[in-house]
Amino acid sequence: MRFLTVLIFIFALVVPGRSQSAATAQQADPPATAQALCDALITAMKKGSSVNFAARRDLLAPVVQRVYDLPFMTRIVVGSAWRSFSPEDRQKLTDAFSAFSIATYAESFNGYSGEHFEVDPSPTQLSNGDCIVHTKLFTSDPEPVQLDYLMRKTGDHWRIIDVYLSGTISEMAARRSEYSAVLRQGGAPALIDLLTKKTAELGH
Repeated sequence: MRFLTVLIFIFALVVPGRSQSAATAQQADPPATAQALCDALITAMKKGSSVNFAARRDLLAPVVQRVYDLPFMTRIVVGSAWRSFSPEDRQKLTDAFSAFSIATYAESFNGYSGEHFEVDPSPTQLSNGDCIVHTKLFTSDPEPVQLDYLMRKTGDHWRIIDVYLSGTISEMAARRSEYSAVLRQGGAPALIDLLTKKTAELGH
């Protein structure tokens, strides 16, 4: 399992505990939303080499799409340039970013060797109504990795909109910085092309 790859892109997860479907978790509390993602990842990890990349991707895709607000995250990654893009380019960017996100999970969580996750059941409530779920990822290293999820409620659905490594390093800020030069030089088509190529490289 490539944890360095995971931390570069999506700094995930939470503790395995009571089983709960992803659909139910969306209508429950923020830790339960994260739990739905964890359940799917643990399943994918334990399958390991018994399934291929495409099978892991298909297993994880529905859950990742439900627990992450990928359209909102795409807008954050793009920044102010989003307003100037056509509806078609916006949709293509969202699709490309979503596909890359799912593929990264499928490529990274490809084996199991006793890793586990823990979640603080008491999220930090923010003044704007969002909250942060504090989690730890335990590997063979002596110190766990702190992974904090920023979540927002839309209707009955709690969804992840950002992830912080060590409580401070924003994944969305890192991605926005990474893609800014591509957007300046080639606009939406260039970023769509980059994300599509990155996605195609995963699983090979």
